[in-house]
Amino acid sequence: MTGRHSLRTGVWPGVFYSGDYGGLPLEEITIAEVLKTQDYSTAHIGKWHLGVGENYKYMSPNQGFDYYYGIPYTHDDCPCLKCFYPDRPCTYTCNMNTVACPLFRNLDIIEQPTDFTTLSARYSNEARQWIRGQAQANQTFFLYYAFHQPHNPMFSGEQFTNSSKRGMFGDNVLEMDWMVGQVLEEVREQGLEEDTFIFFTSDNGPCMSRPFDGMGSAGLLKCGKGTTYEGGQRVPAIAYWPGRIQPGVTDELSSALDLLPTFTNLAGASLPDDVIIDGVDMADILFNHGKSLTDTFLFYPAFTYPDIGAYAVRYKNYKAHFLTSGNPNSGDEWNPDASCRRDSPQTPFKPALVYDLDIDPQEMYVLDKNKYYDVYAKLYEIKVQNEATMTWRPSEINKPFNISLAPCCNPGCQPVPQCCICPHQLTGVTTTPVMTTQMVTEEITEMETVRIQEEIDSRPGNA
Repeated sequence: MTGRHSLRTGVWPGVFYSGDYGGLPLEEITIAEVLKTQDYSTAHIGKWHLGVGENYKYMSPNQGFDYYYGIPYTHDDCPCLKCFYPDRPCTYTCNMNTVACPLFRNLDIIEQPTDFTTLSARYSNEARQWIRGQAQANQTFFLYYAFHQPHNPMFSGEQFTNSSKRGMFGDNVLEMDWMVGQVLEEVREQGLEEDTFIFFTSDNGPCMSRPFDGMGSAGLLKCGKGTTYEGGQRVPAIAYWPGRIQPGVTDELSSALDLLPTFTNLAGASLPDDVIIDGVDMADILFNHGKSLTDTFLFYPAFTYPDIGAYAVRYKNYKAHFLTSGNPNSGDEWNPDASCRRDSPQTPFKPALVYDLDIDPQEMYVLDKNKYYDVYAKLYEIKVQNEATMTWRPSEINKPFNISLAPCCNPGCQPVPQCCICPHQLTGVTTTPVMTTQMVTEEITEMETVRIQEEIDSRPGNA
């Protein structure tokens, strides 16, 4: 969103939760804010996850977006109630100690709890209507569409429940695929296909924490979400622009950090000149099947701190692991690779573990240091140089957590979170209330402390 490593913006360690004080600092420049300098209209649909804050201070309408429709954080940071049409419960332990998932339009809560069996259809309708409105006004636009899929808990509506051989995970992904198709269909119907750049990617590798029940796969890549192995970091990306981007495949080095400088160039805007931008313009890769403007990348774990620094470094086709650890999202005892599991401790390596990803994307065969001495030396040099210039902004995530800050459709009500239940306020949409206040209260009372609460409690000042 900013083209900058999250360490520079204070978005570390981990992620924001519903009652956090912190968020992406407002002085950070987002893609939306850059594009608005060129008179683009901007919208955000779906997940935000860059903080809510007091009085919704950090949500996307305050970060350059003209319109917002969605849930401002990951939907497992809510009580998991009903996930599958017509009324099948969720099969995942979420955060039962906070408010029900709020659905926002701009900075107003229009539904709490959110009905997930109709959410995807509503997101699609909102996206299509917004695109249609911009087209009719002959207005250039930027739409950031952040899907909840395929994050746990899985959910799907009437059209896709029980539609896949892959079970809940397959249903969830098929529904997302349909949502992407809806956007493409609207762009085509409005005659904008040859004037619209579409970029589709993922924020991390697959979650592998629930075998046979919503578990993704990284294929031949090692481990998954939350790790700095390729399975946690290497993700697919699709760039689409008929007439401008020729069909093909590239393995040039790029990352989500490159989106802001790329969009800035395409819109004829200027990069922020008072901050370090870590990303680079991908134009030559996209339009000429050319080379990347960078040949290095630093990998940081999900929960990182200044005294730890980068776990791994990439240089061209070589990658060095200076530290490794497992992660709960990469599985437990059912994962045959013990180095991926949550109980795999932080382990330093001297010398580092160096792999040639061109011939060994599975990270199985460590290169001989004597034979590849220059490669080892170069990777270590990159790590030292980059970390010497990496400025860590004070953590926004380590700011206090207070349940009273969690979005509530009944501000000031008691007791929180149980009282934050409101009738559906959507017009023209038929939805079914998910749970009564009494039912939610009983669920919260019965649930044990969950992983999310443990992470919050472990933060400095919250012990």
